[in-house]
Amino acid sequence: MTFWEKLYIPAIAKGMSITFSHIFKKKPTINYPEQTRPFSPVFRGVQVLNRDEEGRERCTACGLCAVACPAEAITMEAAERLPGEENLYREEKYAVKYEINMLRCIFCGLCEEACPKDAVYLSETMVPSNYSRKTFIYSKQELLIPNPLTEPEAYAKAKGKRPEKND
Repeated sequence: MTFWEKLYIPAIAKGMSITFSHIFKKKPTINYPEQTRPFSPVFRGVQVLNRDEEGRERCTACGLCAVACPAEAITMEAAERLPGEENLYREEKYAVKYEINMLRCIFCGLCEEACPKDAVYLSETMVPSNYSRKTFIYSKQELLIPNPLTEPEAYAKAKGKRPEKND
């Protein structure tokens, strides 16, 4: 080793030049609550139970989403629609109880693909964090999208930018 190499001055200078070059680069971190990072168009977030254009629930409680779920995160109970409830439910059969355990969910999207009525889809919303395990079991009321007739702004926000499927 030469005298300069023994003093490590070239190595220190090279390290300092790399450090100083990073000062002028764009920061990769963001200030999360104030700024949000754009998600991929194929991002899979929280599941949502969809409604049709008239505000009726699309879910017919066929159970295909629960069968397709590899993590067995979806549970549901079906019931028959009563006379006078035509404005609430699209089909004769509907889901009385529909729950998703978000601690089990692996966000694979198989429930969305299995649904023949486009009733379940994964939204662009991230799952919020919490301290209690019970709050991660989402009921039908928490998953149901707002009514497009009574709450059009909330419906549009919950729907996101996802394209419509034709029945």
